Amino acid sequence: MDASFLALPLDALTDAALSRARDLGCEHADLRVERIRTQSISLRDARLEALVDGEDLGLAVRVIHEGTWGFAAGVVLTAAEAVRLAEEAVAVARVSAAVNSDRVALAPEPVYPAAVHVSDYALDPFEVPDAEKTGRLTELSERLLSADGVEHVQTSCLMVKEQKYYADTAGTRTRQQRVRLHPEITALTVDRNTGAFESMRTLAPPVGRGWEYLTGTGWDWDGELAEIPELLREKTKAPSVEAGRYDLVVDPSNLWLTIHESIGHATELDRALGYEAAYAGTSFATVDKLDTLQYGSPLMNVTGDRTAEHGLSTVGWDDEGVAGQQWDIVKDGVLVGYQVDRNMARLRGLPRSNGCAFADSSRHVPVQRMANVSLQPAPGGPSTEEIIAGVERGIYVVGDKSWSIDMQRYNFQFTGQRFYRIEGGRLAGQLKDVAYQATTTDFWGSMSVVGGPQTYVLAGAFNCGKAQPGQTAPVSHGCPAALFQNVNILNTVQEAGR
Repeated sequence: MDASFLALPLDALTDAALSRARDLGCEHADLRVERIRTQSISLRDARLEALVDGEDLGLAVRVIHEGTWGFAAGVVLTAAEAVRLAEEAVAVARVSAAVNSDRVALAPEPVYPAAVHVSDYALDPFEVPDAEKTGRLTELSERLLSADGVEHVQTSCLMVKEQKYYADTAGTRTRQQRVRLHPEITALTVDRNTGAFESMRTLAPPVGRGWEYLTGTGWDWDGELAEIPELLREKTKAPSVEAGRYDLVVDPSNLWLTIHESIGHATELDRALGYEAAYAGTSFATVDKLDTLQYGSPLMNVTGDRTAEHGLSTVGWDDEGVAGQQWDIVKDGVLVGYQVDRNMARLRGLPRSNGCAFADSSRHVPVQRMANVSLQPAPGGPSTEEIIAGVERGIYVVGDKSWSIDMQRYNFQFTGQRFYRIEGGRLAGQLKDVAYQATTTDFWGSMSVVGGPQTYVLAGAFNCGKAQPGQTAPVSHGCPAALFQNVNILNTVQEAGR
């Protein structure tokens, strides 16, 4: 970990805040010190458009006083301020007690007195000179811009280094450092005669890696950029899809988002209980359906995971001092678990939280957030090519784009970056104007083939939104390629009345 973060007065802040909380009669108190460094680089047509650095540093105190939450945050890292925040958090709890109908208590967790976690990366992007980073992004942009038919190229890279210290009255003390990157390169072509345009974005997912990701570790940038111009030309000439029912082979670069929206949010326990509805609504997967709801086909096995290598939601310990772990959410197609924090675990009578508390800065209270929710591959399962070879008439979907889903996480439609017609087990050219529509259980129930580990990709997003005031969280979703039978395909141009 960075020596400059460890040099902050972490022990003094801990002693001051937690001692005062105990003196005021708190059943539980915890302190977080967070430093979050960000850098965003954007280029248009291989020219630097913006380079923005940011740093967020502060501390927060959260308490349970007479069964009610209290919270306060500040930016002055002194013992006196830590005491003041503890007092303010207790004052908030006393005021809130009048409207608290459910006494707060936390599920038990072992104590971790001197815990350290550093995420899996080789090269800290904040140690790489800005000129070197900008130069690499310029090089990639120029390579794409020089191709025939590519009119414009938009390039961006968001880098984050998140450092957290957590301490609580039980004796846990954790220090963590996570690094993540989100690069994107988008090519645009324009028909000068009609004014029509098409775009195509790289499929490279955001990752819990360092700058080595942009130089070839974990992704073949040269190979992908070499393919995009021809793929884009083909897309401009592709016929519009004929609406109807098709067998659908979905690539991991698209399927991760369907997992996020129809499984990830739906199995957050606070939504299932009706405690949370911001951004994504509640959930059809209510707790009375646990162990009985047929979420999908028997081939469907979905895990929650806070330990996946390079996962965006991977941690050593969550923001309540719970160790990262993996657990089943859907087993053999049946709903068997949820994502929970310590208070939600206690509400359901669970012996332990599975470590899903997260706050996106010291200014925000931790809330229940999504783990790396992933569809598991089939051991010894087929390759993507083998799955396609078994389809007589269908569509192959690659890359994510837009989506829509109802407030119960049940009725949805998704589009993609590109689509291919499948005829007689072979790809037969691109299609456009495609969206697939289904209900969650019908879609996952139609999954008839799950790809093997060789098709598995860990994708995800930096900006999953939740809570009020709003917070964003990074999260990954791994999945193999998979075949879904008899799925309803919409023509997006017709649906828009054009």
